[in-house]
Amino acid sequence: MPHPIIFDTDPGVDDAQAIAIALRHPDIELLGLTTTYGNVDVETATHNALLLAELAGRDIPVAQGAAAPMVKPRHPAPAHIHGANGLGDIELPAIQGRPDPRSAAQFIVDTVNARPGEVTLVAVGPVGNLAAALQLDPTIIGKVRQVVIMGGSIREGGNVTPVAEANMFNDPDAAARVLTAGWPLTLVGLDVTHRCVLTPAHMARIEAGQGALGRVLAGSYAFYRDFYHEFLGIDGCCPHDSCALAWLLRPELFDTARGHLTVATSGDAEGQTIFAPEGRAFIEGRWSRTPLVDVCLDVEGQAVSDWIADTLA
Repeated sequence: MPHPIIFDTDPGVDDAQAIAIALRHPDIELLGLTTTYGNVDVETATHNALLLAELAGRDIPVAQGAAAPMVKPRHPAPAHIHGANGLGDIELPAIQGRPDPRSAAQFIVDTVNARPGEVTLVAVGPVGNLAAALQLDPTIIGKVRQVVIMGGSIREGGNVTPVAEANMFNDPDAAARVLTAGWPLTLVGLDVTHRCVLTPAHMARIEAGQGALGRVLAGSYAFYRDFYHEFLGIDGCCPHDSCALAWLLRPELFDTARGHLTVATSGDAEGQTIFAPEGRAFIEGRWSRTPLVDVCLDVEGQAVSDWIADTLA
């Protein structure tokens, strides 16, 4: 049976790759895209989400959401990573569609309530939309099928601070709410996404297989690849957001652990995800005060990267 999902996103080059998978994979029923700031401002994120769906020939609801963090000031979008337009500063065609009139949070609440027990939330940007949905209707905690979050880091360290991953750092207060809400949650963080590399050979296959959408994916990839060559010394890019969908559809490729998560919301550790393995005693009980969740710790990176290319080729 297909997985009905809402994909919460801030596209973003790697978001675009993941959206293409969600639009194409036969085992995904894409119920809607909800947008947030992060890689770009929220208006640009909404434009890009509409564009990607149109290029794939799909009529998918797109609901615009959070424009800034819940508490802290918003950091500038990382134009040096994704380009000012989020898609590598390539020339983009005009869009025809318009966003859903509902907010992203309201769209999430309405969709989950319409299909209790069925919907998976896959969030690959700052998680303010999920936090807002919880505020609108806390009962969705018991109605979602599962929640998959691309973000955080257990052992890998951070990518925007020594300890914090970008999505968690962009809105740590929302992350602290969402990761400890008590719903069935899996964190897909840098521990696995940094083990996956989408190579130029992978992208050549994707470009050939995706038509107009493939040309946008390949054009934006070139910009992103340059960043990763400088940042990590690899020839390719880490397909962070696609890894969340890979976990959903190919969980056997991942090693996970169960335990308790917290998120630091201030100080030098702001945005750090802190994991206490299930059953392990520490000097104080507070490390195990939050609900149990699953975190990804390792992955067959080559297999995931090949799966992305195979899906889109």
